[in-house]
Amino acid sequence: MTADVLIEKDGGVGRIRLNRPKAIHALNLAMCETMIAALLRWRDDPAVRLVTIDHAEGRGFCAGGDIRMIAESGSGDGAEAARFFRTEYRLNHLLFTYGKPIIAFMDGITMGGGVGLSQPARYRVATEQTRYAMPESGIGLFPDVGGGWYLSRLPGRTGVFLALTGARLDGAECMALGLATHYIPSTALAAVKQRLAAAPDDAAAILAEATVAPPPARIADRRETIDRLFAAERYEDILAALKADGSEWARTELATLATKSPQTCKVSLRLLAEARERHNFAEEMTVEYRIATRICRRPDFLEGVRALIIDKDNAPRWNPATPEGVTDALVDSFFAPLPADQEWTPL
Repeated sequence: MTADVLIEKDGGVGRIRLNRPKAIHALNLAMCETMIAALLRWRDDPAVRLVTIDHAEGRGFCAGGDIRMIAESGSGDGAEAARFFRTEYRLNHLLFTYGKPIIAFMDGITMGGGVGLSQPARYRVATEQTRYAMPESGIGLFPDVGGGWYLSRLPGRTGVFLALTGARLDGAECMALGLATHYIPSTALAAVKQRLAAAPDDAAAILAEATVAPPPARIADRRETIDRLFAAERYEDILAALKADGSEWARTELATLATKSPQTCKVSLRLLAEARERHNFAEEMTVEYRIATRICRRPDFLEGVRALIIDKDNAPRWNPATPEGVTDALVDSFFAPLPADQEWTPL
């Protein structure tokens, strides 16, 4: 147990409330273990009809995972990072396969690990404060916690666009892409949660009644352009398409991609391409665990954390420095099976 997660029963609702506000509720190992224990306990508890996941206070739902710990571990033997990934991915899978309905309130920053907590939920509530992203390409990581599964199933090439650029979406855009199921003003959430506690079996009706029409989704105006310019499965071809287009938007996205890890971008492209063909979520998490345990020990991740989180000079020196330097053999090495006794397994 940890005070960084508040676990309680409220009427017929099992409540999971992230409580690490100074870190925007970034997940650590103890938080994942505490959530798993609660979910397993409630799974067979007839008094718990519904599970909700939100944050107790602060400006975001969940900003990701414990990046500093992962980097420190990755600079050594990587064992602590592997334990974290194994546990976090088991939590993601448990949420994905859970037998009782789950509501995730994506109010505020919802990135990385926050995506892994919210996307498995049957109901995903966005608000005007939602800021949703998978920004891992900026630190040499990759869109994990099931990101390959979710992004690969978004309309057109929007998932590829989000994985490579780390672009942020607002709540209206999350609704337009299917990442959220409901759009509710943040000021109405407290009353909604009170109604859910009193009538958990009426969750669908309560959420529907509280939902309002979101504003126009900005990404809708870019869908055709994204689908056209991010159509290739080869990273160099996407860069070439953006350069050839020459529009202001294309130049902006090209400049954004120039700041990202070429290694991460190539790994992410392959992950999404293969994830579209996976048959189940456990298979996806097995592959993502292989990548995670390897990529956290690569120079790009350690350099990305240094540049963006520790020194904050925002000038990472990627290695390899160019897309051409990231060979097919290097990308293959991330996806290769682990020894049988080291592979990820669900609970």
